[in-house]
Amino acid sequence: MAGEHTLLSTEIVNRGVEASGPDAGSPTFSVRVRRRLPDFLQSVNLKYVKLGYHYLISHGIYLATIPVLVVVFGAEVGSLSREELWRKVWEETSYDLATVLAFFGVLVFTVSVYFMSRPRPIYLVDFACYRPSDDLKVSREEFIELARKSGKFDEESLAFQSRLLKSSGVGDETYVPKSIFTTGNCATMKEGRAEASMVMFGALDELFEKCRVRPKDVGILVVNCSLFNPTPSLSAMIVNHYKMRGNILSYNLGGMGCSAGIISLDLARDMLQASPNNYAVVVSTEAVSFTWYTGRNRSMLIPNCFFRMGCSAVLLSNRRRDFRRAKYRLEHIVRTHKGADTRSFRCVYQEEDEQRIKGLSISRDLMEVGGHALKTNITTLGPLVLPFSEQLLFFAALLFRRRSSSSSSDSKPYIPDYKLAFEHFCMHAASKAVLDELQRNLELSDRHMEASRAVLHRFGNTSSSSIWYELAYLEAKGRVRRGDRVWQLAFGSGFKCNSAVWRAMRRVRPPSRSPWLGCADRYPVGL
Repeated sequence: MAGEHTLLSTEIVNRGVEASGPDAGSPTFSVRVRRRLPDFLQSVNLKYVKLGYHYLISHGIYLATIPVLVVVFGAEVGSLSREELWRKVWEETSYDLATVLAFFGVLVFTVSVYFMSRPRPIYLVDFACYRPSDDLKVSREEFIELARKSGKFDEESLAFQSRLLKSSGVGDETYVPKSIFTTGNCATMKEGRAEASMVMFGALDELFEKCRVRPKDVGILVVNCSLFNPTPSLSAMIVNHYKMRGNILSYNLGGMGCSAGIISLDLARDMLQASPNNYAVVVSTEAVSFTWYTGRNRSMLIPNCFFRMGCSAVLLSNRRRDFRRAKYRLEHIVRTHKGADTRSFRCVYQEEDEQRIKGLSISRDLMEVGGHALKTNITTLGPLVLPFSEQLLFFAALLFRRRSSSSSSDSKPYIPDYKLAFEHFCMHAASKAVLDELQRNLELSDRHMEASRAVLHRFGNTSSSSIWYELAYLEAKGRVRRGDRVWQLAFGSGFKCNSAVWRAMRRVRPPSRSPWLGCADRYPVGL
Protein backbone atom coordinates (compact mmCIF):
# COMPACT_ATOMS: atom_id res chain seq x y z
CA MET A 1 0.00 0.00 0.00
CA ALA A 2 3.00 2.29 -0.35
CA GLY A 3 2.03 5.58 -1.92
CA GLU A 4 -1.69 4.84 -1.58
CA HIS A 5 -2.22 8.09 0.31
CA THR A 6 -1.25 10.05 -2.81
CA LEU A 7 -4.41 8.78 -4.49
CA LEU A 8 -6.69 10.07 -1.75
CA SER A 9 -8.29 13.47 -1.18
CA THR A 10 -10.10 14.62 1.95
CA GLU A 11 -13.13 16.85 2.32
CA ILE A 12 -14.78 18.29 5.44
CA VAL A 13 -18.57 18.10 5.11
CA ASN A 14 -20.88 20.29 7.23
CA ARG A 15 -23.78 18.05 8.27
CA GLY A 16 -25.71 20.89 9.90
CA VAL A 17 -27.09 21.15 13.42
CA GLU A 18 -27.82 17.88 15.20
CA ALA A 19 -31.59 17.63 15.76
CA SER A 20 -31.61 15.03 18.52
CA GLY A 21 -29.38 12.97 20.75
CA PRO A 22 -26.65 14.01 23.18
CA ASP A 23 -25.24 16.54 20.67
CA ALA A 24 -28.59 18.20 19.90
CA GLY A 25 -28.20 21.84 18.89
CA SER A 26 -24.50 21.51 18.06
CA PRO A 27 -23.04 21.73 14.54
CA THR A 28 -21.62 18.42 13.29
CA PHE A 29 -18.97 17.71 10.69
CA SER A 30 -17.61 14.64 8.94
CA VAL A 31 -14.44 13.94 6.98
CA ARG A 32 -15.00 12.31 3.62
CA VAL A 33 -12.08 10.54 1.94
CA ARG A 34 -12.16 10.10 -1.84
CA ARG A 35 -9.82 8.77 -4.48
CA ARG A 36 -8.35 11.00 -7.14
CA LEU A 37 -7.67 10.01 -10.71
CA PRO A 38 -5.43 6.92 -10.40
CA ASP A 39 -1.77 7.64 -11.12
CA PHE A 40 -1.50 4.59 -13.37
CA LEU A 41 0.75 6.19 -16.00
CA GLN A 42 3.67 7.03 -13.76
CA SER A 43 6.78 5.07 -14.75
CA VAL A 44 9.79 4.77 -12.47
CA ASN A 45 11.91 2.30 -14.45
CA LEU A 46 13.72 3.16 -17.70
CA LYS A 47 12.15 6.62 -17.66
CA TYR A 48 15.04 8.38 -19.32
CA VAL A 49 16.03 5.69 -21.82
CA LYS A 50 12.63 5.04 -23.41
CA LEU A 51 13.34 7.22 -26.43
CA GLY A 52 16.65 5.52 -27.07
CA TYR A 53 15.08 2.10 -26.77
CA HIS A 54 12.41 3.21 -29.21
CA TYR A 55 14.91 3.90 -31.98
CA LEU A 56 17.14 0.93 -31.16
CA ILE A 57 14.50 -1.77 -30.84
CA SER A 58 12.13 -0.48 -33.53
CA HIS A 59 14.90 -0.74 -36.11
CA GLY A 60 16.66 -3.70 -34.49
CA ILE A 61 14.70 -6.34 -36.40
CA TYR A 62 15.52 -4.76 -39.73
CA LEU A 63 19.16 -4.26 -38.77
CA ALA A 64 19.41 -7.91 -37.74
CA THR A 65 17.56 -9.59 -40.62
CA ILE A 66 18.28 -7.53 -43.71
CA PRO A 67 22.12 -7.80 -43.53
CA VAL A 68 21.83 -11.59 -43.07
CA LEU A 69 19.60 -11.93 -46.12
CA VAL A 70 21.90 -9.68 -48.17
CA VAL A 71 24.98 -11.66 -47.14
CA VAL A 72 23.39 -15.04 -47.91
CA PHE A 73 22.00 -13.90 -51.26
CA GLY A 74 25.24 -12.14 -52.16
CA ALA A 75 27.33 -15.19 -51.30
CA GLU A 76 25.13 -17.42 -53.42
CA VAL A 77 25.08 -15.14 -56.43
CA GLY A 78 28.70 -14.02 -56.03
CA SER A 79 29.99 -17.54 -56.40
CA LEU A 80 28.60 -17.72 -59.94
CA SER A 81 29.89 -16.06 -63.03
CA ARG A 82 27.57 -14.09 -65.30
CA GLU A 83 27.39 -16.95 -67.79
CA GLU A 84 26.62 -19.53 -65.09
CA LEU A 85 23.92 -17.32 -63.58
CA TRP A 86 22.30 -16.79 -67.01
CA ARG A 87 22.41 -20.53 -67.73
CA LYS A 88 20.81 -21.42 -64.39
CA VAL A 89 17.97 -18.95 -64.86
CA TRP A 90 17.10 -19.50 -68.51
CA GLU A 91 18.72 -22.63 -69.88
CA GLU A 92 18.59 -25.13 -67.01
CA THR A 93 15.06 -24.20 -65.94
CA SER A 94 12.22 -25.62 -67.98
CA TYR A 95 9.05 -23.57 -68.45
CA ASP A 96 5.82 -24.69 -70.04
CA LEU A 97 2.78 -22.60 -70.90
CA ALA A 98 0.48 -24.31 -68.42
CA THR A 99 2.84 -23.65 -65.49
CA VAL A 100 3.26 -19.99 -66.41
CA LEU A 101 -0.49 -19.45 -66.81
CA ALA A 102 -1.23 -21.26 -63.55
CA PHE A 103 1.34 -19.17 -61.71
CA PHE A 104 -0.02 -15.87 -62.97
CA GLY A 105 -3.60 -17.03 -62.36
CA VAL A 106 -2.88 -17.81 -58.72
CA LEU A 107 -1.00 -14.52 -58.35
CA VAL A 108 -3.86 -12.46 -59.80
CA PHE A 109 -6.46 -14.32 -57.71
CA THR A 110 -4.47 -13.84 -54.50
CA VAL A 111 -3.93 -10.16 -55.11
CA SER A 112 -7.61 -9.65 -56.00
CA VAL A 113 -8.83 -11.43 -52.86
CA TYR A 114 -6.44 -9.40 -50.74
CA PHE A 115 -7.61 -6.03 -52.03
CA MET A 116 -11.30 -7.02 -52.04
CA SER A 117 -11.16 -8.27 -48.44
CA ARG A 118 -9.48 -5.14 -47.12
CA PRO A 119 -11.88 -2.66 -45.50
CA ARG A 120 -12.47 0.45 -47.53
CA PRO A 121 -10.41 3.42 -46.39
CA ILE A 122 -12.52 6.11 -44.72
CA TYR A 123 -11.47 9.65 -45.58
CA LEU A 124 -12.30 12.86 -43.77
CA VAL A 125 -12.83 15.30 -46.61
CA ASP A 126 -13.35 18.32 -44.35
CA PHE A 127 -15.22 19.51 -41.27
CA ALA A 128 -16.82 22.69 -39.95
CA CYS A 129 -17.36 24.08 -36.45
CA TYR A 130 -20.09 26.62 -35.78
CA ARG A 131 -19.16 29.97 -34.29
CA PRO A 132 -22.20 31.79 -32.83
CA SER A 133 -22.77 35.50 -33.34
CA ASP A 134 -21.12 37.98 -30.99
CA ASP A 135 -24.43 39.02 -29.41
CA LEU A 136 -24.50 35.60 -27.69
CA LYS A 137 -21.05 36.07 -26.17
CA VAL A 138 -20.85 36.44 -22.37
CA SER A 139 -18.00 36.97 -19.95
CA ARG A 140 -17.87 35.24 -16.61
CA GLU A 141 -19.01 38.37 -14.78
CA GLU A 142 -21.84 38.94 -17.26
CA PHE A 143 -22.84 35.31 -16.87
CA ILE A 144 -23.34 35.68 -13.10
CA GLU A 145 -25.04 39.06 -13.47
CA LEU A 146 -27.50 37.77 -16.08
CA ALA A 147 -28.18 34.71 -13.91
CA ARG A 148 -28.93 37.01 -10.99
CA LYS A 149 -31.29 39.18 -13.05
CA SER A 150 -33.17 36.12 -14.29
CA GLY A 151 -34.41 35.57 -10.73
CA LYS A 152 -33.87 31.81 -10.96
CA PHE A 153 -31.09 31.48 -8.37
CA ASP A 154 -30.58 32.38 -4.76
CA GLU A 155 -27.40 34.15 -3.64
CA GLU A 156 -25.79 30.97 -2.35
CA SER A 157 -26.16 29.24 -5.73
CA LEU A 158 -24.86 32.33 -7.52
CA ALA A 159 -21.81 32.48 -5.23
CA PHE A 160 -21.09 28.79 -5.84
CA GLN A 161 -21.25 29.23 -9.62
CA SER A 162 -19.06 32.33 -9.42
CA ARG A 163 -16.37 30.48 -7.49
CA LEU A 164 -16.54 27.54 -9.87
CA LEU A 165 -16.22 29.75 -12.95
CA LYS A 166 -13.04 31.35 -11.62
CA SER A 167 -11.25 27.98 -11.49
CA SER A 168 -13.01 26.36 -14.46
CA GLY A 169 -10.63 27.37 -17.24
CA VAL A 170 -13.58 28.88 -19.15
CA GLY A 171 -12.81 32.35 -20.54
CA ASP A 172 -14.79 35.51 -21.15
CA GLU A 173 -15.81 34.90 -24.78
CA THR A 174 -17.98 31.80 -24.66
CA TYR A 175 -21.49 31.63 -26.11
CA VAL A 176 -24.85 30.85 -24.49
CA PRO A 177 -28.42 31.13 -25.83
CA LYS A 178 -30.35 34.16 -24.63
CA SER A 179 -33.29 32.00 -23.59
CA ILE A 180 -31.53 30.61 -20.49
CA PHE A 181 -31.57 34.02 -18.82
CA THR A 182 -35.26 34.71 -19.42
CA THR A 183 -37.66 34.64 -16.49
CA GLY A 184 -39.69 31.73 -17.87
CA ASN A 185 -38.83 28.11 -18.62
CA CYS A 186 -36.06 27.97 -21.24
CA ALA A 187 -36.16 24.19 -21.75
CA THR A 188 -39.14 24.26 -24.10
CA MET A 189 -39.43 22.40 -27.38
CA LYS A 190 -39.61 25.71 -29.24
CA GLU A 191 -36.41 27.06 -27.70
CA GLY A 192 -34.65 23.72 -28.12
CA ARG A 193 -35.52 23.50 -31.81
CA ALA A 194 -34.48 27.12 -32.36
CA GLU A 195 -31.07 26.54 -30.73
CA ALA A 196 -30.50 23.23 -32.51
CA SER A 197 -31.48 24.71 -35.89
CA MET A 198 -29.12 27.65 -35.41
CA VAL A 199 -26.01 25.61 -34.63
CA MET A 200 -26.65 22.59 -36.88
CA PHE A 201 -27.62 24.50 -40.00
CA GLY A 202 -24.81 26.99 -39.44
CA ALA A 203 -22.20 24.20 -39.30
CA LEU A 204 -23.73 22.28 -42.23
CA ASP A 205 -23.96 25.35 -44.48
CA GLU A 206 -20.26 25.94 -43.98
CA LEU A 207 -19.42 22.26 -44.50
CA PHE A 208 -21.29 21.94 -47.81
CA GLU A 209 -19.74 25.17 -49.07
CA LYS A 210 -16.19 24.14 -48.12
CA CYS A 211 -16.49 20.64 -49.59
CA ARG A 212 -18.49 21.67 -52.68
CA VAL A 213 -20.94 18.84 -52.00
CA ARG A 214 -24.68 19.03 -52.50
CA PRO A 215 -26.92 17.80 -49.64
CA LYS A 216 -28.54 15.33 -52.06
CA ASP A 217 -25.14 13.67 -52.58
CA VAL A 218 -25.05 12.56 -48.92
CA GLY A 219 -26.17 8.96 -48.43
CA ILE A 220 -25.63 8.61 -44.66
CA LEU A 221 -26.49 11.09 -41.89
CA VAL A 222 -25.66 10.58 -38.20
CA VAL A 223 -26.66 13.19 -35.62
CA ASN A 224 -25.92 13.10 -31.90
CA CYS A 225 -27.34 15.31 -29.16
CA SER A 226 -27.48 13.92 -25.66
CA LEU A 227 -30.30 15.75 -23.86
CA PHE A 228 -32.55 17.26 -26.53
CA ASN A 229 -34.40 14.58 -28.51
CA PRO A 230 -37.58 15.93 -30.15
CA THR A 231 -40.01 14.19 -32.48
CA PRO A 232 -39.43 14.37 -35.42
CA SER A 233 -35.76 13.86 -34.66
CA LEU A 234 -32.89 16.28 -35.22
CA SER A 235 -31.74 14.19 -38.18
CA ALA A 236 -35.22 14.53 -39.68
CA MET A 237 -34.97 18.31 -39.19
CA ILE A 238 -31.78 18.32 -41.26
CA VAL A 239 -33.28 16.11 -43.98
CA ASN A 240 -36.29 18.41 -44.18
CA HIS A 241 -34.28 21.64 -44.20
CA TYR A 242 -31.87 20.55 -46.95
CA LYS A 243 -34.41 18.43 -48.87
CA MET A 244 -32.12 15.42 -48.87
CA ARG A 245 -32.87 12.34 -50.92
CA GLY A 246 -35.53 9.87 -49.86
CA ASN A 247 -33.26 6.82 -49.49
CA ILE A 248 -30.80 8.48 -47.12
CA LEU A 249 -29.72 6.34 -44.15
CA SER A 250 -30.50 8.60 -41.20
CA TYR A 251 -29.62 7.99 -37.54
CA ASN A 252 -30.22 10.05 -34.39
CA LEU A 253 -28.24 9.24 -31.21
CA GLY A 254 -29.40 10.56 -27.84
CA GLY A 255 -28.38 10.26 -24.19
CA MET A 256 -24.79 9.22 -24.96
CA GLY A 257 -22.95 12.17 -23.46
CA CYS A 258 -19.85 14.02 -24.58
CA SER A 259 -18.25 10.96 -26.20
CA ALA A 260 -21.14 10.53 -28.66
CA GLY A 261 -19.16 12.22 -31.43
CA ILE A 262 -16.77 9.27 -31.71
CA ILE A 263 -19.65 6.81 -31.39
CA SER A 264 -21.28 8.56 -34.35
CA LEU A 265 -18.02 8.24 -36.28
CA ASP A 266 -17.97 4.52 -35.56
CA LEU A 267 -21.53 4.11 -36.82
CA ALA A 268 -20.81 6.16 -39.95
CA ARG A 269 -17.69 4.09 -40.63
CA ASP A 270 -19.64 0.83 -40.42
CA MET A 271 -22.33 2.16 -42.74
CA LEU A 272 -19.75 3.36 -45.25
CA GLN A 273 -18.15 -0.09 -45.27
CA ALA A 274 -21.52 -1.48 -46.38
CA SER A 275 -22.27 1.33 -48.85
CA PRO A 276 -19.59 1.78 -51.54
CA ASN A 277 -18.94 5.16 -53.18
CA ASN A 278 -20.87 7.17 -50.64
CA TYR A 279 -20.72 10.22 -48.41
CA ALA A 280 -21.56 10.33 -44.70
CA VAL A 281 -22.17 13.44 -42.60
CA VAL A 282 -21.74 13.35 -38.81
CA VAL A 283 -23.26 16.21 -36.79
CA SER A 284 -22.33 16.58 -33.10
CA THR A 285 -23.98 19.12 -30.81
CA GLU A 286 -25.71 19.73 -27.47
CA ALA A 287 -28.63 21.96 -26.51
CA VAL A 288 -27.39 24.24 -23.74
CA SER A 289 -30.93 25.28 -22.83
CA PHE A 290 -31.63 21.65 -21.85
CA THR A 291 -28.51 21.39 -19.66
CA TRP A 292 -29.51 24.56 -17.77
CA TYR A 293 -30.44 23.95 -14.14
CA THR A 294 -32.17 26.50 -11.90
CA GLY A 295 -32.27 24.69 -8.57
CA ARG A 296 -29.96 24.62 -5.55
CA ASN A 297 -28.29 21.20 -5.85
CA ARG A 298 -24.59 21.95 -6.28
CA SER A 299 -23.80 18.78 -8.23
CA MET A 300 -26.42 19.88 -10.77
CA LEU A 301 -25.18 23.48 -10.92
CA ILE A 302 -21.79 22.34 -12.24
CA PRO A 303 -22.90 21.90 -15.90
CA ASN A 304 -24.16 25.51 -15.93
CA CYS A 305 -20.59 26.73 -15.54
CA PHE A 306 -19.01 24.59 -18.26
CA PHE A 307 -21.43 23.75 -21.10
CA ARG A 308 -21.61 26.27 -23.95
CA MET A 309 -23.05 26.50 -27.47
CA GLY A 310 -21.28 24.67 -30.27
CA CYS A 311 -21.70 22.22 -33.14
CA SER A 312 -19.49 20.34 -35.58
CA ALA A 313 -20.26 18.79 -38.96
CA VAL A 314 -17.90 16.25 -40.54
CA LEU A 315 -17.94 14.90 -44.09
CA LEU A 316 -16.65 11.33 -44.48
CA SER A 317 -16.14 9.51 -47.76
CA ASN A 318 -15.17 6.04 -48.98
CA ARG A 319 -14.76 7.17 -52.59
CA ARG A 320 -11.27 6.43 -53.84
CA ARG A 321 -11.26 9.60 -55.94
CA ASP A 322 -11.49 11.63 -52.72
CA PHE A 323 -8.02 10.40 -51.78
CA ARG A 324 -6.35 13.52 -53.19
CA ARG A 325 -8.59 16.14 -51.61
CA ALA A 326 -9.19 14.49 -48.23
CA LYS A 327 -7.50 15.92 -45.16
CA TYR A 328 -7.31 12.78 -43.00
CA ARG A 329 -7.74 9.02 -43.11
CA LEU A 330 -9.42 7.21 -40.25
CA GLU A 331 -7.00 4.72 -38.71
CA HIS A 332 -8.66 3.35 -35.57
CA ILE A 333 -11.66 3.75 -33.28
CA VAL A 334 -11.56 2.19 -29.81
CA ARG A 335 -14.61 2.34 -27.53
CA THR A 336 -14.77 1.56 -23.81
CA HIS A 337 -18.02 1.24 -21.86
CA LYS A 338 -18.10 0.94 -18.06
CA GLY A 339 -21.89 0.93 -17.72
CA ALA A 340 -21.91 -2.49 -16.04
CA ASP A 341 -20.50 -0.84 -12.91
CA THR A 342 -23.26 0.98 -11.00
CA ARG A 343 -20.99 3.74 -9.72
CA SER A 344 -19.73 4.44 -13.25
CA PHE A 345 -23.29 4.33 -14.57
CA ARG A 346 -24.51 6.98 -12.11
CA CYS A 347 -21.52 9.37 -12.09
CA VAL A 348 -23.22 11.57 -14.75
CA TYR A 349 -26.97 11.23 -14.27
CA GLN A 350 -29.98 13.22 -15.41
CA GLU A 351 -32.65 13.40 -12.71
CA GLU A 352 -34.92 15.69 -10.66
CA ASP A 353 -33.82 17.29 -7.41
CA GLU A 354 -35.88 17.61 -4.21
CA GLN A 355 -37.97 20.39 -5.81
CA ARG A 356 -38.52 18.21 -8.93
CA ILE A 357 -36.33 20.48 -11.05
CA LYS A 358 -34.62 18.49 -13.79
CA GLY A 359 -30.85 18.69 -14.08
CA LEU A 360 -27.64 16.83 -14.86
CA SER A 361 -25.99 15.55 -11.69
CA ILE A 362 -22.18 15.26 -11.65
CA SER A 363 -20.85 12.81 -9.05
CA ARG A 364 -17.67 13.40 -7.05
CA ASP A 365 -16.54 9.99 -8.27
CA LEU A 366 -16.22 11.31 -11.82
CA MET A 367 -12.43 11.70 -11.74
CA GLU A 368 -11.79 8.20 -10.45
CA VAL A 369 -14.37 6.60 -12.77
CA GLY A 370 -12.93 8.49 -15.72
CA GLY A 371 -9.43 7.35 -14.80
CA HIS A 372 -10.35 3.69 -14.86
CA ALA A 373 -12.22 4.08 -18.16
CA LEU A 374 -9.19 5.86 -19.64
CA LYS A 375 -6.87 3.10 -18.43
CA THR A 376 -8.97 0.45 -20.16
CA ASN A 377 -9.25 2.46 -23.36
CA ILE A 378 -5.57 3.24 -23.81
CA THR A 379 -4.59 -0.32 -22.91
CA THR A 380 -6.77 -1.49 -25.80
CA LEU A 381 -5.50 1.25 -28.11
CA GLY A 382 -1.83 0.68 -27.34
CA PRO A 383 -1.14 -2.41 -29.48
CA LEU A 384 -2.73 -0.67 -32.49
CA VAL A 385 -0.66 2.50 -32.41
CA LEU A 386 2.48 2.08 -30.30
CA PRO A 387 5.90 1.34 -31.80
CA PHE A 388 7.26 -2.14 -31.29
CA SER A 389 9.83 -0.90 -28.79
CA GLU A 390 7.21 0.38 -26.34
CA GLN A 391 5.14 -2.78 -26.59
CA LEU A 392 8.21 -4.93 -25.94
CA LEU A 393 9.22 -2.87 -22.92
CA PHE A 394 5.71 -3.03 -21.50
CA PHE A 395 5.57 -6.81 -21.98
CA ALA A 396 8.99 -7.30 -20.39
CA ALA A 397 8.04 -5.11 -17.42
CA LEU A 398 4.79 -7.03 -16.98
CA LEU A 399 6.65 -10.36 -16.88
CA PHE A 400 9.16 -8.93 -14.40
CA ARG A 401 6.38 -7.70 -12.09
CA ARG A 402 4.64 -11.06 -12.17
CA ARG A 403 7.85 -12.87 -11.27
CA SER A 404 8.93 -10.36 -8.65
CA SER A 405 7.70 -10.96 -5.14
CA SER A 406 7.99 -7.28 -4.21
CA SER A 407 6.12 -5.86 -7.17
CA SER A 408 2.89 -5.44 -5.23
CA SER A 409 4.43 -2.98 -2.80
CA ASP A 410 7.39 -1.17 -4.33
CA SER A 411 7.41 -1.17 -8.12
CA LYS A 412 4.94 0.44 -10.48
CA PRO A 413 3.89 -0.84 -13.90
CA TYR A 414 5.71 0.38 -16.97
CA ILE A 415 3.15 2.17 -19.14
CA PRO A 416 4.13 2.97 -22.75
CA ASP A 417 4.87 6.52 -23.84
CA TYR A 418 1.98 7.58 -26.09
CA LYS A 419 3.89 10.64 -27.23
CA LEU A 420 5.79 8.26 -29.50
CA ALA A 421 2.53 7.25 -31.20
CA PHE A 422 0.94 10.66 -31.86
CA GLU A 423 2.00 14.12 -32.94
CA HIS A 424 -1.25 15.85 -31.87
CA PHE A 425 -3.64 15.35 -28.96
CA CYS A 426 -7.30 16.44 -28.91
CA MET A 427 -8.49 15.69 -25.37
CA HIS A 428 -12.13 16.46 -24.59
CA ALA A 429 -12.21 19.93 -23.00
CA ALA A 430 -14.43 18.99 -20.06
CA SER A 431 -12.87 21.19 -17.36
CA LYS A 432 -9.51 22.50 -16.24
CA ALA A 433 -9.29 19.90 -13.47
CA VAL A 434 -9.83 17.04 -15.93
CA LEU A 435 -7.23 18.41 -18.36
CA ASP A 436 -4.72 18.88 -15.53
CA GLU A 437 -5.12 15.26 -14.46
CA LEU A 438 -4.86 14.00 -18.04
CA GLN A 439 -1.68 15.97 -18.61
CA ARG A 440 -0.13 14.72 -15.38
CA ASN A 441 -0.99 11.07 -15.88
CA LEU A 442 -0.16 10.90 -19.59
CA GLU A 443 2.98 12.99 -18.99
CA LEU A 444 2.11 15.38 -21.78
CA SER A 445 3.71 18.77 -22.34
CA ASP A 446 1.89 22.10 -22.33
CA ARG A 447 2.10 22.14 -26.12
CA HIS A 448 0.33 18.79 -26.33
CA MET A 449 -2.53 20.14 -24.19
CA GLU A 450 -2.61 23.56 -25.82
CA ALA A 451 -5.51 22.86 -28.18
CA SER A 452 -7.71 21.44 -25.41
CA ARG A 453 -7.03 24.31 -23.01
CA ALA A 454 -7.54 26.89 -25.75
CA VAL A 455 -10.94 25.42 -26.67
CA LEU A 456 -12.06 25.32 -23.04
CA HIS A 457 -11.03 28.95 -22.59
CA ARG A 458 -12.45 30.30 -25.86
CA PHE A 459 -15.58 28.16 -26.40
CA GLY A 460 -16.13 26.29 -23.12
CA ASN A 461 -17.24 22.67 -23.00
CA THR A 462 -19.15 22.18 -26.25
CA SER A 463 -19.80 18.52 -25.41
CA SER A 464 -19.29 16.02 -28.25
CA SER A 465 -18.11 18.69 -30.69
CA SER A 466 -15.19 19.94 -28.55
CA ILE A 467 -12.63 17.57 -30.11
CA TRP A 468 -13.37 19.11 -33.52
CA TYR A 469 -12.85 22.66 -32.24
CA GLU A 470 -9.48 21.41 -30.99
CA LEU A 471 -8.54 19.97 -34.38
CA ALA A 472 -9.67 23.26 -35.96
CA TYR A 473 -7.28 25.04 -33.58
CA LEU A 474 -4.35 22.88 -34.71
CA GLU A 475 -5.21 23.61 -38.34
CA ALA A 476 -5.54 27.35 -37.69
CA LYS A 477 -2.04 27.27 -36.20
CA GLY A 478 -0.73 25.43 -39.30
CA ARG A 479 0.69 22.55 -37.25
CA VAL A 480 -0.78 19.54 -39.08
CA ARG A 481 1.61 18.10 -41.66
CA ARG A 482 1.42 15.12 -43.95
CA GLY A 483 1.70 11.83 -42.06
CA ASP A 484 0.94 13.35 -38.64
CA ARG A 485 -1.21 11.24 -36.33
CA VAL A 486 -4.03 12.84 -34.33
CA TRP A 487 -5.55 11.26 -31.22
CA GLN A 488 -9.07 12.37 -30.32
CA LEU A 489 -10.15 11.27 -26.84
CA ALA A 490 -13.59 11.90 -25.34
CA PHE A 491 -15.42 10.97 -22.13
CA GLY A 492 -19.16 10.65 -21.68
CA SER A 493 -21.95 9.50 -19.42
CA GLY A 494 -22.57 5.82 -19.12
CA PHE A 495 -19.58 5.84 -18.36
CA LYS A 496 -17.71 5.82 -21.68
CA CYS A 497 -14.22 6.64 -22.93
CA ASN A 498 -13.69 6.59 -26.70
CA SER A 499 -10.70 7.20 -28.96
CA ALA A 500 -10.35 8.01 -32.66
CA VAL A 501 -7.03 8.05 -34.51
CA TRP A 502 -6.52 10.00 -37.74
CA ARG A 503 -3.57 10.29 -40.12
CA ALA A 504 -3.07 13.47 -42.12
CA MET A 505 -3.14 12.85 -45.89
CA ARG A 506 -1.42 16.13 -46.67
CA ARG A 507 -0.17 19.29 -45.07
CA VAL A 508 -3.23 21.15 -43.82
CA ARG A 509 -2.86 24.88 -44.34
CA PRO A 510 -4.82 27.36 -42.19
CA PRO A 511 -8.36 27.35 -43.63
CA SER A 512 -10.10 30.48 -44.85
CA ARG A 513 -13.18 29.61 -42.77
CA SER A 514 -12.62 28.58 -39.18
CA PRO A 515 -14.09 29.31 -35.73
CA TRP A 516 -10.60 30.51 -34.78
CA LEU A 517 -10.32 33.32 -37.33
CA GLY A 518 -9.28 36.50 -35.56
CA CYS A 519 -8.57 34.84 -32.21
CA ALA A 520 -6.10 31.97 -32.79
CA ASP A 521 -3.13 34.35 -32.57
CA ARG A 522 -4.06 35.20 -28.97
CA TYR A 523 -3.30 31.64 -27.88
CA PRO A 524 -1.61 30.14 -26.01
CA VAL A 525 -2.06 32.42 -23.04
CA GLY A 526 -1.79 31.73 -19.34
CA LEU A 527 -4.61 29.17 -19.42
